[in-house]
Amino acid sequence: MQTNKHIFDKLKFSGLRATKQRLKIANILFEKNKTFHFSISQLANLINKRYGDTVALATVYNTVHAFKNHGFLKEIAINSEHSYFDTNTTNHHHFYDVDKDELSDIENNDVSPIKIKKTIPGKKIKSIEVLVKISSEN
Repeated sequence: MQTNKHIFDKLKFSGLRATKQRLKIANILFEKNKTFHFSISQLANLINKRYGDTVALATVYNTVHAFKNHGFLKEIAINSEHSYFDTNTTNHHHFYDVDKDELSDIENNDVSPIKIKKTIPGKKIKSIEVLVKISSEN
């Protein structure tokens, strides 16, 4: 869990101004001891419930993307219209539950090594991250 001072310093040293809205958003994102997956609308709802005031959706969107651009968050595209964000920025795999609209981590030791046979001239594989979509059997 990160303290408010640590969060403030993280913003300051990254060149991002520590505005009241950014600090509210950062507190929710980085206070947790475990990975936090969220969509922008889910995060906006959490902020408004916790603080009892409204932070504009555009502010949440812009802040989340600023945090992503500074390496504090990772974006996971579910499809061309829907993304989740992850506070764990390391390379790892995910389950996406279609029924619940939830993203969760797959531990690396739960996935066998993945072999990619095709190569692209002049390119090397930077990372392999798998998104496994799941739903109820019915």
